[in-house]
Amino acid sequence: MNYIKLEFPSLSANEAFARNAVACFAAQLDPTLDEIGDVKTAVSEAVTNCIVHAYPEAIGKIYIRCRFNSDTQLEIVVRDTGVGIPDVEKAREPLFTTGGEDRSGMGFSMMEGFMDYLRVTSKPGRGTTVTMRKKIGGRLRVR
Repeated sequence: MNYIKLEFPSLSANEAFARNAVACFAAQLDPTLDEIGDVKTAVSEAVTNCIVHAYPEAIGKIYIRCRFNSDTQLEIVVRDTGVGIPDVEKAREPLFTTGGEDRSGMGFSMMEGFMDYLRVTSKPGRGTTVTMRKKIGGRLRVR
């Protein structure tokens, strides 16, 4: 089984790095442009949530693990050890945000819309883990 693990500081400059690193890993499954765009958007939203919400007053660490669960399923786990989410169900509601007026509150909704599976677990004071899965490809491949 192939996988990658990344660890980086919660600097906004690293959001593009994370998005592109995961896209490069996913490229092994021969995704369509739409599929790779979906993956990049979901990763971008997850990492931005870490930067904005998990570590609002400091720079912390963001961890990403990607693996292939099958010949066509990509799993992405984005984790932080930040402030955590007191009410995950409330946080997953569209338009809910704790990030101020300039935040849309659509991050989890977008992740859910672009991926086939989304699970969010969190413990206040200990961090949040977002697990996403997406079927990639499924087209006939020449080997």
